[in-house]
Amino acid sequence: MRIAIFGLGYVGSVSAACLAAAGHKVIGVDVDPVKLDLIRQGRSPVTEPDLDDWLGKGVTGGQITVTNDTRAAVGSSEISLICVGTPSRRNGSLESTYLERVIEEIGSALEGQSAYHVVAVRSTLLPGVLESRLIPLLQRASGRIVGRDIGVCVNPEFLREGSAIRDFVAPPFTIVGETDSRAGDVLLGAYAHLSAPVHRVQPAEASMVKYASNAYHALKVAFANEVGALSQQLGIDGRQVMRVFCEDRDLNISKKYLTPGFGFGGSCLPKDLRALNYVAKDLDLATPLLASVIASNDAHIHRVVEAVLESGKRRVALLGLSFKSGSDDLRESPFVTLAEALIGKGIALQVCDPDVALGRLIGRNLAYIDERLPHVAQLMADDWETAVRGADVVIVAKRIAEPSRLAELVGPGHFVIDLVGLDVLGDVLRPWVRGGSRVAPVKVGHAKP
Repeated sequence: MRIAIFGLGYVGSVSAACLAAAGHKVIGVDVDPVKLDLIRQGRSPVTEPDLDDWLGKGVTGGQITVTNDTRAAVGSSEISLICVGTPSRRNGSLESTYLERVIEEIGSALEGQSAYHVVAVRSTLLPGVLESRLIPLLQRASGRIVGRDIGVCVNPEFLREGSAIRDFVAPPFTIVGETDSRAGDVLLGAYAHLSAPVHRVQPAEASMVKYASNAYHALKVAFANEVGALSQQLGIDGRQVMRVFCEDRDLNISKKYLTPGFGFGGSCLPKDLRALNYVAKDLDLATPLLASVIASNDAHIHRVVEAVLESGKRRVALLGLSFKSGSDDLRESPFVTLAEALIGKGIALQVCDPDVALGRLIGRNLAYIDERLPHVAQLMADDWETAVRGADVVIVAKRIAEPSRLAELVGPGHFVIDLVGLDVLGDVLRPWVRGGSRVAPVKVGHAKP
């Protein structure tokens, strides 16, 4: 394929070298004459292991050329791959000036052309920026319509400095946020040589995957450092602690607990977090990440309370009460906290949970629910259908309702908050949509395992 790469910094130069090595014809575009001269000499404009060799082979073999002429590059390419920087402004917002400028230049170069062309944004950009700013700029400058005359994709990169070539040729996945399938098909032709799984998603979803990845990496570093600092204060080898911690690939280093959903609860997580925070405070050690986790959890519960109140409806069916399916443990269940908050706001609440038999509760479990919801027996419905029939708002907290039957029972007057992801209900119960259908679920997510 013929690919124009805009921006020959770190991401652009690595992408150029690797795509050329895969047999594509690459035209590098940049406004910096120093970068252009370096690449013409087969030298890398950035410090990265093996990149000089890869670029040198591409230039010598005629697979890589460079220019500062946008019109010439676009006119001789099938794909424009944008790799310009998107740094932070002083207030933390995204600096998209360079991106917008390149988009306009590409659009101007496409004006008057008839050949189908795909513009792929590899630069990191916030969800929504493509749709609200970049596509309108491209269409205005080119006089062409996205989805008909031109295609647009978000194609985030996951390159680490020091191992970028390895990361490019052996990625964990290839993600294409496509405005239409034709655009995605063309862009994926550039990566046909890769064996990684391919994910074709909406552009905003592709953008968010990149941000989620980097935020999680930052979170891991901060978490390990706080555990290490606390361990050191206690005379413990923090590196040994985290080495053993990482051996658990079933829970600790896995996809478990990484599905968006409702808050955590139960007899372990809240109390252990409080204990760690108490020890850190006693040692006069700042651990802001660990200290913020329970507050974050509380805020997530509060979002659902606010969603109910904003609906303007006062009768609520809560399908689920214990902290997880298959357990009757009510201790620090986020659903007990939710129920308590709703009652405190004057909401008429009905609860159904087949896992919870009040007559069988004993010990601390019984004491906890007696303290938090002393009149819980009056809230319990005989079955979930009865609860739903008497409600205007249905909160699906656990998978206790048969989805197709639930779809039959809810009507235009119902407001459904889906916390478990009942995707099988399709257009009737869409867990990620608010309004616009006969049921209006809240954008909250899926339950924790």
